[in-house]
Amino acid sequence: MNVCIYRLPASKSIIIPARSTCPNCGNIIKFYDNIPILSYLLLKGKCRHCDSPIAFRYLLVELIGGFFALCIYFKFGITIEGFVYYVLISSLLVITFIDLDHQIIPDVITLPGIPIFFFASFILTEITYKDSLLGILAGGGSLLLIAVTYNLLTKKEGMGGGDIKLLAMLGAALGWKGVFFTIFIASVIGTVVGIILMLRTRRGLKLAVPFGPFLSMGAIIYIFFGSSIINWYFK
Repeated sequence: MNVCIYRLPASKSIIIPARSTCPNCGNIIKFYDNIPILSYLLLKGKCRHCDSPIAFRYLLVELIGGFFALCIYFKFGITIEGFVYYVLISSLLVITFIDLDHQIIPDVITLPGIPIFFFASFILTEITYKDSLLGILAGGGSLLLIAVTYNLLTKKEGMGGGDIKLLAMLGAALGWKGVFFTIFIASVIGTVVGIILMLRTRRGLKLAVPFGPFLSMGAIIYIFFGSSIINWYFK
């Protein structure tokens, strides 16, 4: 995940070179210095060769990735379903950090993700392939409608194409119910965070806030609690 977060925005291959290097001194990082969490702690957050600090971001991504792996295990066990949802969550973590840094959502993740998660619906028990197909249409179509409407009213781009493709991918993985749940949760969290940032920065409606992280949060909440929340709401 850290490799993707660092290399994808720079249009670098995530395969070649296979070994990572220190961005400061250029030395190849040995495998024993690349063990998630443990190596960071043993090295005290510094490069073995030049003592330059290693960004805390790397440890944070490893901790979050491990935490969600544990959550997936407790909810789904060691199953194909758990594997599919962990792949989805891992993709969302990569997208979140890239969107926060660069305000872009790489097509190399979302566009292949749409057919991959659609075909995964044939082996999942939570959704059917019909739910997945409706989710793609509802996800991509709903944000596209919002983007077009906003553009017509303000003559400005308010919703990026990356968000539209992301929600289409989420629709493929979570179905149409997951799409509407994700949009609602993302909108609520995004609105609260946006208001707080506008008050702190005093930039008003000119403040640009990436929406990808909020969509990712909404989708992850749906994976673990969506059915329970929906059932509670209708009761």
